[in-house]
Amino acid sequence: MGLIYSILIGALAGFLGSKIFSGAGKGLLLNLLIGIVGGFLGGWVFGLVGIGGDSILWQLISATVGSILLLWIISLIKK
Repeated sequence: MGLIYSILIGALAGFLGSKIFSGAGKGLLLNLLIGIVGGFLGGWVFGLVGIGGDSILWQLISATVGSILLLWIISLIKK
């Protein structure tokens, strides 16, 4: 079940991150990829700051923030 939760949280976080950052979703597969990479990025950044948690809500928040950071970095590279 952990893998299924990770995929669902990644897809939702990628969707939320792309909606917050650009106002539009990127499609299911790209949202999933953005959410999974954003989950790693968010967990790493929050780990550096010393903030963390184990709940599903915390994982969603961390992955969403990481997704927004990832989309921001990508937009800087594209310019």
